[in-house]
Amino acid sequence: MSSRLSTNFTNLEFVNPFVLASAPPTESKKKILRAFEAGWGGVVTKTIGLHPVENVAGPKTIFQRTSDVKPYVSRSKRPDTVPHSSWNWELISDQPLDMWLPDLKEIKAIYPDRMLIASIMAGAGNDEELDNWRKLAKSCVDVGCDAIELNMSCPHMDRKDMGANIANDEDVIRSILHAVTDAVSVPIWVKLTPATSTLVDAARAAYEAGAASISLCNTFPSLPLMDPETLKFEVEVDGWVTSGGLGGLAILPQALQRVSDISRAFPSESVSGIGGIRGFREAFNFIAHGAGNLQFCTAAMEEKGSGGVGVKLIKELTDDLEDFMKRKDYSSIEEFRGIARERIVEHSKVRRKSDNYNGGYVAAE
Repeated sequence: MSSRLSTNFTNLEFVNPFVLASAPPTESKKKILRAFEAGWGGVVTKTIGLHPVENVAGPKTIFQRTSDVKPYVSRSKRPDTVPHSSWNWELISDQPLDMWLPDLKEIKAIYPDRMLIASIMAGAGNDEELDNWRKLAKSCVDVGCDAIELNMSCPHMDRKDMGANIANDEDVIRSILHAVTDAVSVPIWVKLTPATSTLVDAARAAYEAGAASISLCNTFPSLPLMDPETLKFEVEVDGWVTSGGLGGLAILPQALQRVSDISRAFPSESVSGIGGIRGFREAFNFIAHGAGNLQFCTAAMEEKGSGGVGVKLIKELTDDLEDFMKRKDYSSIEEFRGIARERIVEHSKVRRKSDNYNGGYVAAE
């Protein structure tokens, strides 16, 4: 793999900036090993917790498509459709910690040059839950994980003191980070929910409390569509549905906005970009807005014949990035990271048709 693609992100050396996100593609040792064999620079494990987890009795993830002939969004397979989005209400890993640990140790032993990031989650609001964060972090680091990602973003967690439910509370963010940074010395990434108007404040609290990076964006809270003929949701259990997460191409512009907001507010800090990346063009845009590495989920899951880990996708990404950097004579992504930041301005600063436009106000005589 070309040294041109290697990146230093949060003081970790990645052979390339492409990482599989915490999701079904990283839910097992088998999948992670296949991902590393295919060429991914790193993986973030499916989120590991300590509380009992049992998923819904039905499909956990669906892929939605649309077409220009009948441009409605649906999971139904129709001629000439193209990917639109994914939707899931999947919970965190149901594999317990004591099963994960030997797997993580073996993965790192086989691929010592690939970055293995453990995603973890516990609750909030008491010392017992803070101890759970500490235990999860220390256990994963002790078997070789290179970094920890704190899941404060899952939009459909089964407890109110977990996931996106806690990501708006700056005191909770600080308390969890203090607990984890006291327990381990590896880089800590914080995956925050995009569904908040106080994202910059939450990121500031995380950075100030010791976060090495913010990961954005997890899926957006959403509901699946209902078929007007059958009156059934496109995914449901016994006729019932609850909030899930929307991912894939449908969230790309919103994810870019969130990454841009954080990168412009904290230009010297690290951001891991996630959301709707299907190929090099989308990845380039995240880098241009300040992301230092890129995480993938839906595009890898959709790829047929790869076991859901994006075997063809990672080759395409590395080939296209290498070709671009050669043509533009870049030796590192740092040479073009953040180039879009200074061109994002307040709406009032965008030139209007008239040179003497005064913001819509009529001057008093």
